[in-house]
Amino acid sequence: MATLDSSDLLAQFRRTLCQCQELYFSSGQLITTEYPDLLPHSAERFLQLMDDLHRALVVKIFVTICEADRHWSKNEKLLGESLLVHLWNKRLQGDQLKSALIEMSGHAMSLKWYSLVRPFDQISPLRNRVGDLETIAIRLANLIARSDGLLKPSESASVKMIQNELHLHLRRIPIDAPDQHEQANEARIKTIQQILHDTNNLSQSASNATQPQADAVQVATELQVAIGQDSTTTKTNPRSAAEQLEEALAELEGLVGLGNIKHEVRTLANFLKVQAERKKAKLPVTDLSLHMIFGGNPGTGKTTVARIVGRVFGAMGVLSKGHLVETDRSGLVAEFAGQTGPKTNKKIDEALDGVLFIDEAYTLISSEGDDPFGREAVQTLLKRMEDDRNRLVVILAGYPNEMQTLLQSNPGLSSRFSRNLDFEDYTALELSQIFGIMCDKNHYHLQTSTRAKVSLGFHHLYEMRDRHFGNGRNARNLFEHAIRRMANRIAEIAELSIQQLTILEPEDIEFRKLPEQVFEQLATDNQLRFHITCPECNLGKEVPEKYLGKRVRCPKCEHDFDANWGAFVREKT
Repeated sequence: MATLDSSDLLAQFRRTLCQCQELYFSSGQLITTEYPDLLPHSAERFLQLMDDLHRALVVKIFVTICEADRHWSKNEKLLGESLLVHLWNKRLQGDQLKSALIEMSGHAMSLKWYSLVRPFDQISPLRNRVGDLETIAIRLANLIARSDGLLKPSESASVKMIQNELHLHLRRIPIDAPDQHEQANEARIKTIQQILHDTNNLSQSASNATQPQADAVQVATELQVAIGQDSTTTKTNPRSAAEQLEEALAELEGLVGLGNIKHEVRTLANFLKVQAERKKAKLPVTDLSLHMIFGGNPGTGKTTVARIVGRVFGAMGVLSKGHLVETDRSGLVAEFAGQTGPKTNKKIDEALDGVLFIDEAYTLISSEGDDPFGREAVQTLLKRMEDDRNRLVVILAGYPNEMQTLLQSNPGLSSRFSRNLDFEDYTALELSQIFGIMCDKNHYHLQTSTRAKVSLGFHHLYEMRDRHFGNGRNARNLFEHAIRRMANRIAEIAELSIQQLTILEPEDIEFRKLPEQVFEQLATDNQLRFHITCPECNLGKEVPEKYLGKRVRCPKCEHDFDANWGAFVREKT
């Protein structure tokens, strides 16, 4: 077993602390830039709030594990020293270190776990990061608990308790049901207000510290400062418009699949560049409608692409902000006469200088034809699209067939939405790649047999899919379920290597919608065949599962590449 004397263990501890800080800060950035309407206070205060929560969470995890056996070992104190350097760039040792950690954790320990992870449960744009948060928290707890090389029963119980608390509170119940969008928006704002209240109490508790050691008091009191003078977390250099555009397009290219969508967005960006240059040269420009239809099943990346499109338009100066405002019928249509127009206008006002993304837009007009409130919302939207044509881009999204029916129901819609982007279902191979990206991001390693099980499972899910197929959500759900199963599997292992904390084994993978008989064929080595493709010459070849995750050489062009994933083809005959 690798102990704390191993540089690998200490490096992993520091890396995990930095991952936690980055997760909370990047989540704060996402809300402040893409969802500013959710903020009851300034963006700076919310970023400070998220950093406070990250500090409180890592301290609470650390003290919970260290206090499990009522004894702080030498190795735990060394980790604590590294923790203080990470949080406040302060280095204490001995009793001062322990006193400082206990004092600054006073209110953190009194806070409920839910207070520290609340944003990821109740602010729906952060729901996709639940798996990342669980990974970081459980890995941090395991590193601390096993720092002496042997897991004690009390420490194992504390690790399980943390895991259970996170699983309980980071439940997969979206705050915004399809027919409750407006209430969801209000609930998100109340959530942020409650987090502000909790974090303010955390700071006040630190300022009331009574610890005799002056250094300990100083460290604890600094909990009031979310980002100290030595911290560079929120210091960001302003990026040029060209850099912002390059970053947005690079993010688009980094998405799995969506080849036709990437081509359309790049083509549009190139067209806008040419028009901008023609305008500078005082040449005639073509007036092009930027409103779009995104047709596709759930989980195909429509919202993600809409957000990137907004950033592209913002970077190119087409829109002054480029932020995204999401809504659906419930956010536009009221229940009583005379209220729909004002409600729709209010939502459009939030989206001015950015993108208004209307999900399940076909529900705006009832298929039965008797829907005066829905038609009022559409007419209000059409008028504002004309009145604010230089300040608003509207994207309507939903199932392809229903979206075509919507356009045909109103000539005004069909004339304004001439650009139709078709989001196809992800293939089984693409779903495997999405799962792999999540694993790589969180530093999980996959055995060859694990990759084969994931590929086989997605193959069967894809073959039995219908219009409600979850697509990318299936990959995320599988990942989050896998890390929980992995945490349960290793919880009872007393002597655990550093590597075992990051390896997902086949037993961690569970496709709950598939019978176990589907995977019986994995028991025989070299039985299955997977199709891999050389990225250099596009040569396709069927290979046994033992090659998955390995570096291979193309027999045609002799290019070496990583065969991380392959599409399941058949059993060996």
